[in-house]
Amino acid sequence: MTELPAAPLDPAGIEPALRPFGSSRTLPAAAYTDPAVLAWERRHLFAGAWTCLGRLDELSEGCNQRAVTAGDVGVLLTFGPQPRAFANVCRHRGHELLGDGETADRASAVCPYHGWAYRLDGSLATAPHMASVASFDAAALGLLELPLAVWHGWLLVNAGTPAPPVAEYTGALDGLLAPYRMETLRLGARHIYPVAANWKAIVENYQECYHCPLIHPELCRVSPPTSGDNWTLPGAWVGGSMDLREHAETMSFDGRGAGVWIDGAPRRTILYVALFPNLLISAHPDYVMTHRLTPLAPGHTEIECSWYFPDGIDDPAYAVDFWDLTNRQDWAACESVQRGLSSPHYVPGPLADNEDAVYQWIALVAAAYLDPAGALRRTAASGSPFVSAGSPAP
Repeated sequence: MTELPAAPLDPAGIEPALRPFGSSRTLPAAAYTDPAVLAWERRHLFAGAWTCLGRLDELSEGCNQRAVTAGDVGVLLTFGPQPRAFANVCRHRGHELLGDGETADRASAVCPYHGWAYRLDGSLATAPHMASVASFDAAALGLLELPLAVWHGWLLVNAGTPAPPVAEYTGALDGLLAPYRMETLRLGARHIYPVAANWKAIVENYQECYHCPLIHPELCRVSPPTSGDNWTLPGAWVGGSMDLREHAETMSFDGRGAGVWIDGAPRRTILYVALFPNLLISAHPDYVMTHRLTPLAPGHTEIECSWYFPDGIDDPAYAVDFWDLTNRQDWAACESVQRGLSSPHYVPGPLADNEDAVYQWIALVAAAYLDPAGALRRTAASGSPFVSAGSPAP
């Protein structure tokens, strides 16, 4: 396997994040503020992992081709008998077949530069003025296919260095999420949040409720901030659960829902999990909320927040309004953290004893900075980026 370059960070600054929990430190400031680090992350942690592109039903609506970006790699999705992903690069001179975000609905993907056309399976259909070229081999000039998976209704793509197989990558998370039957839920609402914070700072905030008593009084009224457990299970993800208070049946301002439950989903707990690198899933007894993160700059992230419900929910406001307030409380905190990280006086700090999931996330990122493919492989296999528990990989 080709060795990948380490992140453009001083290894001595990364090492404290890899120490055993209880003696570790957070990441150095440059991990959150340096454009060169983000450029490396886009190539090796977003393009090089199983990155979430969105929901299959939404991406394929009204089209059979769509151009998207995974990290810094352009991807052409096609929707024929099965969805497929290809590098958005014409095999002639490299022109994009569609611009990022563009869609088409026709028999072939046609390069607008010289008219080369590709079938939805990626094979080359026509190439004007190439028939007389002696070395031309149409069969060898199909689009480069990229690994794509439909996972609980979402499309995951691996657009860079091969990651572990998707079933190994998601690991035990499949079993935890299966009761929610997420592929059957329908979109009830969506908010797009521009957040002036690094994508990792947002995930770190998501992984702990240490901050909840101070900034989330509404949440604490329906869920004890010290409840639940965090898991270390196979798969490239981090997360855990929290409990509902005795009077509450879901996460809302008064703890009440609309009376339509996800059949088979746990009724007294909420799951909070982060599938590396960019999908956060909050699973409730009656709805699932997701955050899909797109880093735009070291200190700017776009968050697509979506609420999914079973059939029978006519008014999702009870969940949407609650989490919109909670989200905005979180974003304000993350933006303050980002300003602090940009201060010349910031020094990486220790983690509290209830920040074990933050530790797991930071340790995964730190290990990936040194060895992206190896860290993802180890985490997929055991739930830890280390060779053995508490032992950083060499």
